[in-house]
Amino acid sequence: MPETHHSESNTFQSQTFFRVAATYALLGVVLGAIGAHPIKEQLNAIGTRDTWETAVDYQFWHALAILLWLIFHKNQRAVSTLTPLCFSIGILLFSGSLYILALGGPSWLGPITPLGGLAFMVGWSHWLYKGIHSQTSSNQ
Repeated sequence: MPETHHSESNTFQSQTFFRVAATYALLGVVLGAIGAHPIKEQLNAIGTRDTWETAVDYQFWHALAILLWLIFHKNQRAVSTLTPLCFSIGILLFSGSLYILALGGPSWLGPITPLGGLAFMVGWSHWLYKGIHSQTSSNQ
Protein backbone atom coordinates (compact mmCIF):
# COMPACT_ATOMS: atom_id res chain seq x y z
CA MET A 1 0.00 0.00 0.00
CA PRO A 2 2.80 2.55 0.67
CA GLU A 3 3.87 2.11 -2.96
CA THR A 4 0.50 3.39 -4.14
CA HIS A 5 0.75 6.39 -1.82
CA HIS A 6 4.26 7.06 -3.11
CA SER A 7 3.02 6.83 -6.67
CA GLU A 8 0.08 9.14 -5.92
CA SER A 9 2.47 11.64 -4.33
CA ASN A 10 4.72 11.58 -7.41
CA THR A 11 1.71 12.02 -9.68
CA PHE A 12 0.52 15.01 -7.64
CA GLN A 13 3.99 16.57 -7.67
CA SER A 14 4.36 15.98 -11.40
CA GLN A 15 0.95 17.50 -12.10
CA THR A 16 1.79 20.48 -9.91
CA PHE A 17 5.12 21.10 -11.65
CA PHE A 18 3.45 20.58 -15.03
CA ARG A 19 0.96 23.31 -14.17
CA VAL A 20 3.71 25.59 -12.86
CA ALA A 21 5.81 25.05 -16.00
CA ALA A 22 2.86 25.58 -18.35
CA THR A 23 1.95 28.77 -16.47
CA TYR A 24 5.52 30.06 -16.65
CA ALA A 25 5.66 29.24 -20.38
CA LEU A 26 2.35 31.00 -21.03
CA LEU A 27 3.47 34.04 -19.04
CA GLY A 28 6.77 34.01 -20.95
CA VAL A 29 4.89 34.31 -24.23
CA VAL A 30 2.58 36.99 -22.84
CA LEU A 31 5.40 39.01 -21.27
CA GLY A 32 7.47 38.65 -24.44
CA ALA A 33 4.58 40.04 -26.47
CA ILE A 34 4.05 42.88 -24.00
CA GLY A 35 7.73 43.78 -24.18
CA ALA A 36 7.68 43.66 -27.98
CA HIS A 37 4.55 45.79 -28.38
CA PRO A 38 2.73 47.80 -25.66
CA ILE A 39 5.78 48.72 -23.55
CA LYS A 40 8.48 48.47 -26.22
CA GLU A 41 8.97 52.22 -26.43
CA GLN A 42 9.06 52.60 -22.64
CA LEU A 43 11.72 49.89 -22.38
CA ASN A 44 13.72 51.47 -25.22
CA ALA A 45 13.45 54.92 -23.61
CA ILE A 46 14.98 53.74 -20.34
CA GLY A 47 17.41 51.36 -22.08
CA THR A 48 16.10 48.15 -20.52
CA ARG A 49 14.66 46.27 -23.47
CA ASP A 50 17.57 43.80 -23.43
CA THR A 51 16.95 43.18 -19.73
CA TRP A 52 13.29 42.43 -20.42
CA GLU A 53 14.22 40.06 -23.26
CA THR A 54 16.75 38.26 -21.04
CA ALA A 55 14.04 37.74 -18.42
CA VAL A 56 11.67 36.32 -21.03
CA ASP A 57 14.35 34.03 -22.49
CA TYR A 58 15.39 32.56 -19.16
CA GLN A 59 11.78 32.16 -18.05
CA PHE A 60 10.75 30.38 -21.21
CA TRP A 61 13.79 28.09 -21.46
CA HIS A 62 13.51 27.01 -17.84
CA ALA A 63 9.76 26.44 -18.13
CA LEU A 64 10.55 24.10 -21.03
CA ALA A 65 13.30 22.49 -18.97
CA ILE A 66 10.81 21.69 -16.20
CA LEU A 67 8.56 20.03 -18.78
CA LEU A 68 11.49 18.02 -20.13
CA TRP A 69 12.43 16.93 -16.61
CA LEU A 70 8.89 15.66 -16.11
CA ILE A 71 8.93 13.82 -19.45
CA PHE A 72 12.31 12.21 -18.79
CA HIS A 73 11.23 11.04 -15.34
CA LYS A 74 7.64 10.13 -16.17
CA ASN A 75 7.93 6.39 -15.56
CA GLN A 76 10.10 6.49 -12.46
CA ARG A 77 8.63 5.53 -9.11
CA ALA A 78 10.56 8.06 -7.08
CA VAL A 79 11.27 11.36 -8.75
CA SER A 80 13.37 14.07 -7.20
CA THR A 81 11.71 17.46 -7.32
CA LEU A 82 14.89 19.43 -6.67
CA THR A 83 15.52 20.31 -10.32
CA PRO A 84 12.03 21.58 -11.16
CA LEU A 85 11.85 23.33 -7.79
CA CYS A 86 15.15 25.12 -8.42
CA PHE A 87 14.07 26.10 -11.92
CA SER A 88 10.76 27.42 -10.58
CA ILE A 89 12.49 29.46 -7.88
CA GLY A 90 15.07 30.61 -10.42
CA ILE A 91 12.37 31.90 -12.76
CA LEU A 92 10.67 33.74 -9.93
CA LEU A 93 13.86 35.36 -8.59
CA PHE A 94 15.90 35.83 -11.77
CA SER A 95 13.27 36.70 -14.35
CA GLY A 96 10.93 38.30 -11.82
CA SER A 97 13.58 40.70 -10.57
CA LEU A 98 14.69 41.52 -14.13
CA TYR A 99 11.12 42.35 -15.17
CA ILE A 100 10.73 44.73 -12.26
CA LEU A 101 14.18 46.27 -12.81
CA ALA A 102 13.45 46.70 -16.54
CA LEU A 103 10.37 48.71 -15.62
CA GLY A 104 12.44 51.01 -13.42
CA GLY A 105 11.89 49.15 -10.16
CA PRO A 106 14.03 49.68 -7.05
CA SER A 107 17.74 48.99 -7.46
CA TRP A 108 17.82 46.87 -4.29
CA LEU A 109 16.28 44.11 -6.42
CA GLY A 110 19.58 43.85 -8.31
CA PRO A 111 21.13 41.43 -5.80
CA ILE A 112 18.06 39.16 -6.07
CA THR A 113 18.79 38.36 -9.72
CA PRO A 114 21.99 36.35 -9.04
CA LEU A 115 20.13 34.30 -6.44
CA GLY A 116 17.79 33.20 -9.22
CA GLY A 117 20.82 32.43 -11.37
CA LEU A 118 22.21 30.35 -8.52
CA ALA A 119 18.93 28.43 -8.31
CA PHE A 120 19.20 27.71 -12.05
CA MET A 121 22.77 26.44 -11.57
CA VAL A 122 21.75 24.18 -8.68
CA GLY A 123 18.90 22.80 -10.81
CA TRP A 124 21.18 22.08 -13.77
CA SER A 125 23.86 20.60 -11.50
CA HIS A 126 21.28 18.30 -9.95
CA TRP A 127 20.08 17.23 -13.40
CA LEU A 128 23.68 16.49 -14.40
CA TYR A 129 24.26 14.55 -11.19
CA LYS A 130 21.08 12.51 -11.69
CA GLY A 131 22.06 11.81 -15.29
CA ILE A 132 25.53 10.61 -14.31
CA HIS A 133 24.15 8.65 -11.38
CA SER A 134 21.45 6.90 -13.42
CA GLN A 135 23.94 6.06 -16.18
CA THR A 136 26.37 4.64 -13.61
CA SER A 137 23.56 2.62 -11.99
CA SER A 138 22.43 1.15 -15.31
CA ASN A 139 26.00 0.09 -16.21
CA GLN A 140 26.37 -2.02 -13.07
